[in-house]
Amino acid sequence: VQLVESGGGLVQAGGSLRLFCAASGPTFRGYAMGWFRQAPGQECEFVSTISWSGSWSGASTYYADSVKRRFTISRDNAKKTMYLQMNSLKPEDTAVYYCAAGSYSRSSKDYAYWGRGTQVTVSS
Repeated sequence: VQLVESGGGLVQAGGSLRLFCAASGPTFRGYAMGWFRQAPGQECEFVSTISWSGSWSGASTYYADSVKRRFTISRDNAKKTMYLQMNSLKPEDTAVYYCAAGSYSRSSKDYAYWGRGTQVTVSS
């Protein structure tokens, strides 16, 4: 699985951005997808994850406390694309955002495939 992020940029505090993660390759089915971020001088931080779901009940999602009620993760399996809608952005959200494919988990160690990241910068 190859992953490519897009949608990052510069936005003022309180603004919104939508990140995209496009997957390619023979296998997308069955993988959970996640978003992580890394600010300069800091460790990689879990943001959100969404499980695989081919059923009517939909996928499960989980968010870091710091982004709950502000960020929304979703995926379109037919398009092999994952999204992260980010609202009410804060300067502390500034980081490189990475998408990953693997197991439904908050740990980066459970994700086998990673994109190269997209920069999000929130000005105060």
